[in-house]
Amino acid sequence: MSENTNGTSLALYRKYRPQKWKDVVGQEHVVDVLESSVKSNKVSHAYLFVGSRGTGKTTAARIFAGSIGVSVNDLYEIDAASNRGIEDIKELRDGVRVLPFDSKYKVYIIDEVHMLTKEAFNALLKTLEEPPKHVIFILATTELHKVPETIISRCQVFTFKKPTEKMLKKVLEDVAEKEGFELDAGSAELLAILADGSFRDALGELQKVLNFHPSHPSPKERARKIIREDIEKITGAPKTILVNDLLSAIASKDLEKGMITIRTASDANLDIKLYFKLLIQKFRMAIIMRYAPKLEEEMIGDLSETDMEFVKKLVKEDPERSRQGGTDGASKKHLFTSSTLAVLLEAYQQMDNAFIAELPLELALVKILGQDDKIS
Repeated sequence: MSENTNGTSLALYRKYRPQKWKDVVGQEHVVDVLESSVKSNKVSHAYLFVGSRGTGKTTAARIFAGSIGVSVNDLYEIDAASNRGIEDIKELRDGVRVLPFDSKYKVYIIDEVHMLTKEAFNALLKTLEEPPKHVIFILATTELHKVPETIISRCQVFTFKKPTEKMLKKVLEDVAEKEGFELDAGSAELLAILADGSFRDALGELQKVLNFHPSHPSPKERARKIIREDIEKITGAPKTILVNDLLSAIASKDLEKGMITIRTASDANLDIKLYFKLLIQKFRMAIIMRYAPKLEEEMIGDLSETDMEFVKKLVKEDPERSRQGGTDGASKKHLFTSSTLAVLLEAYQQMDNAFIAELPLELALVKILGQDDKIS
């Protein structure tokens, strides 16, 4: 990792922050429109960038400012979370009247704009209604519903999408390679899941892992390989064995084993929601393997060789639905189906409201295995 002048390491998300439109990943619908507006000289006076954290809103704002020739001297970034009062906005209004130092425009990027007070929004609205010709506002928010409609209506609104896990994996693999490391099959996937749709969080998790392997190989050596077990150890993510054990319990209809596995994960103080998410992700792969085996090659990059063999074995051993009917047929009903996945997804959505974190997963397991006690 490169270092600042004070000798501290530069964060990966800053070091590899996109500098040009071609470097922006997963936001083509935004990039294409903004690039076109610059080329046709149809730049708006106010934009509103909406999207979850780490999707590249402020990065895109900076690139946009650069694309219209705005220098560092004429680019202002304001964090509305800490500058949210009316006095802050009045100071901004005074500043916008001053002409740019050495650019055609002055650009004000206001991050987390939804944090402004009601009075501050009213003051900002007056500036947006009659902005000086040399000023462009780019507002960014993760919570659009908290931004007044009067503000929204005066901006061009762009919604930033969460990157897919595939996109995150590619970014992680590329950055790791540039840093002299190689992520094995499954490790980039786990980091992508941990990132939860945020480029910044993905690189933050990767940085933890790379810091655990501080020494770099020489130019003649192969890249230092990082395995999934490294990720689990450093980030505290649930171990693969615990996910596999629960899947095995479902496959064998062993409710007791499943309950014990969940308790083991809970006693280890793991993030149960993440554990549940990893379970669903691997369960989905088993379903794909069952119904679309031709996609196996595309899944190789998502799982380690050991995990791939495990999933294939689950699918192979899961009995086909009996055509005989009756009690025996019911006992042979296979469980790796869309209906089982639907039960897991429904339980996952209930986790945020559960006062016992593992309870939705336990109830889902009971429902899947059909061992509910009948109420007379």
